[in-house]
Amino acid sequence: MLLQRLKSKELINCHEWLVDNVHYLTIMGSNAYGVSSDSSDEDIYGFCIPKKDMIFPHLKGEIVGFGRQEEKFEVWQQHHIKDKETNKQYDFQIFSIIKYFQLCMGCNPNMIDSLFTPRRCIIHTTQVGELVRENRYMFLHKGAFHRFKGYAYSQMHKMDIKKPEGKRKEMVDEFGYDLKFAYHVVRLLNECQMILDECDLDLERNREELKSIRRGEWTLDQIKDYFTMKEKILEKSYSESKLPYFPDENAIKVLLLRCLEQHFGSLDKAIYIENKHKAALREISEICKRVGL
Repeated sequence: MLLQRLKSKELINCHEWLVDNVHYLTIMGSNAYGVSSDSSDEDIYGFCIPKKDMIFPHLKGEIVGFGRQEEKFEVWQQHHIKDKETNKQYDFQIFSIIKYFQLCMGCNPNMIDSLFTPRRCIIHTTQVGELVRENRYMFLHKGAFHRFKGYAYSQMHKMDIKKPEGKRKEMVDEFGYDLKFAYHVVRLLNECQMILDECDLDLERNREELKSIRRGEWTLDQIKDYFTMKEKILEKSYSESKLPYFPDENAIKVLLLRCLEQHFGSLDKAIYIENKHKAALREISEICKRVGL
């Protein structure tokens, strides 16, 4: 695996347990959207499962909020890793499966995209990784409208106020605006519409349109007009979408526990799973209380 090779060359610095507990790694960025050049760096996202007592701190006697608290693991990030063997530069973001699920439930665009990358972009996966990938539609809901549109707006805002440096300054000097910010605006709006209209996501569908933006074939006014036009379309898509308004948190929790059980073998003593007969009796009791019996 890529991480093991980079670790053996001492090019990355991460927790000792992390490399052997990664379940999903996928190439993101321009590669995933089908618009990369040969010189594009590789942005790699994924998730791992930390040690059991890091996920369930009570197993080592920790009481949340009392006494010394162990450091929690949410994400490992390392950027600008130059690998002479492949002549590539890597940027890594590997999340705890807990954090990953939480971000996906919130329709974070980067996390949602990482679940829908083309198969060719997946550079490492396990049975757990495949289980999550197979259930990726579970994370889609109407909240994508707010998150994706909000990210698109932030890219528009950066295009107006951020002072470019280096190559991006050269780009602005030549074309009058930052092409990268512009292409992300259009990409995010298109993805949002796909999610709402089709309950699915194809990251490469609009690659020719995105390539034309990256070549500087659109004017700044065209980008702004596109944003205004898509805003109106997305309002309609939101109201007509068949997606639920919110994620099914209970179903996603079951998926998470399945992943943890597959990794650890057993969650005995880690969590309390109520006996189904006791659960049924409790539900009957609660119903009786509500109706005054």
